[in-house]
Amino acid sequence: MEKSFIMIKPDGVQRGLVGDIISRFETKGFKLVGLKQMSVSRDLAEAHYAVHKERPFFKGLVDYIISAPVVAMVWEGEGVIASARKLIGATNPLESEPGTIRGDYGITIGRNIIHGSDAPETAQSEIKLWFGDDLCDWESVMQPWLYE
Repeated sequence: MEKSFIMIKPDGVQRGLVGDIISRFETKGFKLVGLKQMSVSRDLAEAHYAVHKERPFFKGLVDYIISAPVVAMVWEGEGVIASARKLIGATNPLESEPGTIRGDYGITIGRNIIHGSDAPETAQSEIKLWFGDDLCDWESVMQPWLYE
């Protein structure tokens, strides 16, 4: 089973969207194997966004992600990375389809509510960075109803 790292950003937490976002992933049939609400250290934020280190928006992005708590999650399921990206919507909320998280709740690219891994390699490194080996492996009674 594939795993994806999903983070509800400070604006999503502050706006009270955590429950709805979790519900969307559960309703889709994915299994939650990691969950924590936390204040993000500058070191963790800089490590997470290291790929953008040379970009002009890097400092603002780091300052934003450490400004308030986030909810870090790991979801598991077949095709979870691609499916999560569809549930989340385009990076720019104004380009996101209605029915997606960003399409329904987002307004600006700088406050786009949620982050999701974009590839298996990225997911693996993000999960390791945010959770280490601290995931909850469990069997859902729904599994036979979701997968052949």
